Amino acid sequence: MTDTMGDSMKDRDFVEYVVKMIVDNPESVKVERKIDEMGVLITLDVHPSDMGMVIGREGMTAKALRTLLRVIGARNSARVNLKINEPEGSTRPPREPRESTGARDDHRAERMEQPISPAEKPPEEKKTLDDVMNDIQI
Repeated sequence: MTDTMGDSMKDRDFVEYVVKMIVDNPESVKVERKIDEMGVLITLDVHPSDMGMVIGREGMTAKALRTLLRVIGARNSARVNLKINEPEGSTRPPREPRESTGARDDHRAERMEQPISPAEKPPEEKKTLDDVMNDIQI
């Protein structure tokens, strides 16, 4: 992992810039970069109230950040990982282990079984009188 100081900090600077743009407390954002035998580890600390913004719905924002870091790392021949630290004072309960079928899949199956109410059906296209007459061939 030989690179210049400028290249080595691109990943850290990228994370810091993006996270500061999406949180409400950019002054609380702290990004650290460490290199070990596994590659580069970017550690992110944010204000407790901004944790949801960084993680995103179903973890999509964090996943996108990690994907982009992987691209930056590949360009610099390095493996880059992102660790988002849980803020102190967090009231989130400990995570329970997942079952073999994810809750997300159960939710989707549940939605598919429910009939669509008339209010949710897409509106039918309005036809002119001539179109209706042609349809019934009078």
